Amino acid sequence: MAAVKFVAEKLSKISADDLAALCEATTAAILDGGGFGWLNPPNMTVLERYFQGLLLVPEHSLFVVRDEHGVIQGSAQLVRPPRSNEAQAMTGQMRGYYVAPYMRGRGLGHALALAVIEAARTMGLRVLNCDVRETQKGAIAMFRSLGFEHWGTHPYYARSNGHTIRGLFLVKLLADETENERWKASAETKKEEIMSQPLRASGRKLTLYPAIDLKDGACVRLRRGEMDDATHYSDNPAAQARSFADAGCDHLHVVDLNGAFAGRSANTEAIEAIVKAVDLPVQLGGGIRDMAAIARWLEAGVSRVILGSVAVKDPDLVRQAARAYPGRIVAGIDARQGRVATEGWAEISEMKAPELALRMQDAGVAAVIFTEISRDGMLSGLDLEQTASLAETLSIPVIASGGVGNIEHLRALRRIADDVPGIGGVIVGRALYDGRISLPEALKVLDAA
Repeated sequence: MAAVKFVAEKLSKISADDLAALCEATTAAILDGGGFGWLNPPNMTVLERYFQGLLLVPEHSLFVVRDEHGVIQGSAQLVRPPRSNEAQAMTGQMRGYYVAPYMRGRGLGHALALAVIEAARTMGLRVLNCDVRETQKGAIAMFRSLGFEHWGTHPYYARSNGHTIRGLFLVKLLADETENERWKASAETKKEEIMSQPLRASGRKLTLYPAIDLKDGACVRLRRGEMDDATHYSDNPAAQARSFADAGCDHLHVVDLNGAFAGRSANTEAIEAIVKAVDLPVQLGGGIRDMAAIARWLEAGVSRVILGSVAVKDPDLVRQAARAYPGRIVAGIDARQGRVATEGWAEISEMKAPELALRMQDAGVAAVIFTEISRDGMLSGLDLEQTASLAETLSIPVIASGGVGNIEHLRALRRIADDVPGIGGVIVGRALYDGRISLPEALKVLDAA
């Protein structure tokens, strides 16, 4: 009789049936004390949001293993360090590894771990770490069979049911035998002496976010954030979104300008049309000021919500949203000469941009969008100094915005980003609409060098 072959794979999208199966297996693992993190299973909505959020975090990859009927019975995550952690760019972490207790002992866990290992190698990682509760004997034996070494024990790793549980820390080198031996023999030498081909920040792709700013249902661009100084570009935002997608963009940045000034969504039909028109992640900002609005747009298909004014005025809401929707909340920090602006840039606060950015990082946002208002729509170039300083301060990605006017501005950002790994992308608006920048050329400049 032929052996049953189980399928382990990385997920980029998840269907409703797969999500239900994944949550069911996770709940069973938590009830069994499987070390997934929760002591008691959360409700299904929280679990669904957790896994949907994971798919949107660039540094996290979600893997699942399916039984012979194609049903998900376990999962694991491969986590890379944030872009700002260049010194450990070669190291990955396997987290959240489990197989449903009723499916253990059949080889699913082995297939799942192998998929993560091979994906880590493909990414160019040289080291894969994992940690596991001492009580999980089967998982420990499986990891050791795959070449993981036990290098340390944490005496106070976890608490469950009033008991302290020790944790084992395991590591596997992923390079070829020669390089692995060199790593072992030269553990304290400099990184460039260890690796024959050092990883460099210049290998990172920067994400281009073409901007669709909406005023009265049309695509416009403002100068310095002034609603009375708007240039009209298109009456069909959905068609504009499709043109960006057809040109090769893989993200969209949408702002409801009327909503930003009114404090509530105002261009609802146009936003919904954009989301339906393209199969791309859409991040949306402008007038989103409460949990109901956040939930409404995320459920409508928006991938990430940008919180701007509310970040200053109601940081508790940001914290609540980041917990409820991990990986799907972004802070929009708009500043005029370093001081944070709110209410569609109509009001200037006394708070400095770095202070707000650190607060938002602590609140759990996935990224920060930084805009120097005095440059926005002026085509005079990004404020690279403030952007780089902010990226060096934070451990989450910073997206640059405001002032891109020609391809040289993007090349300048590319050069800065090679030295400042925390810069994750750039928003471009007027220069694309005016034809000052060729979209294919912009994508090429921002692609991995």
